[in-house]
Amino acid sequence: MMKKIIQTLVATMCTALLLFPTTIYAQNRFTVNGKVDFVSDYIWRGIDQNSGFSVQPSLTLGYSGFSVNVWGSQTLSRWNAESPAKEFDVNLSYSLNNFSITVSDYWWYGVNQPYGHYKDSHFFEGTLAYCLSESFPLTLSWSTMFAGADKNEEGKLQGSTYINASYPISLPADITLTPAIGFTPWKGYYQNKSAFTDVSLKANKNIKVTDKFSIPVFIQTIVAPVYDRTYLIAGFGLGF
Repeated sequence: MMKKIIQTLVATMCTALLLFPTTIYAQNRFTVNGKVDFVSDYIWRGIDQNSGFSVQPSLTLGYSGFSVNVWGSQTLSRWNAESPAKEFDVNLSYSLNNFSITVSDYWWYGVNQPYGHYKDSHFFEGTLAYCLSESFPLTLSWSTMFAGADKNEEGKLQGSTYINASYPISLPADITLTPAIGFTPWKGYYQNKSAFTDVSLKANKNIKVTDKFSIPVFIQTIVAPVYDRTYLIAGFGLGF
């Protein structure tokens, strides 16, 4: 059953790429974007990454709906740990209108660990995401791990899956408030059963510094029901 679900997801992703030709774009532009975020703590899908205050740089190359993104996270506060927190992810994406498809390679095994053991320390995941419309910007996403280290006690692929729904709300004073909820439908990386992994509320605002320069700032509260944890984090970013 699990294998069939994963095969269906991969087939859907491949079909989507074939059905959405890049020729629909009137202008094909090559873009380069960089960003660095500073966060008080790093919580991913309700899971504390044991990172503390961290810097999170990213670099994105894009062309005609396709993009390659390299994203990292490095602790700035927990260097005395046995394996200081470090993450290095590679994401390949294609976007068309309100639909996007992404294949991700997650690696978060720490500063002193080797990178190249793809079967044992990398998690490969496929994500389908859809935003309903600009007037009703509910975004739904489905992410399933399909290869790498996502294995159960018997060494078999778990197909760990994460489903998320979020809805940004524009408020006065240029503040965006985004409630979100995450859910895992079966046993896997996140929990040994189906469960709600995280419920969050995030407030964003661009703080104007000059007429041409502003700094995005956020504050987010996160409740992780399945882990019985609560978090309040903050951060800001710089980018081009």
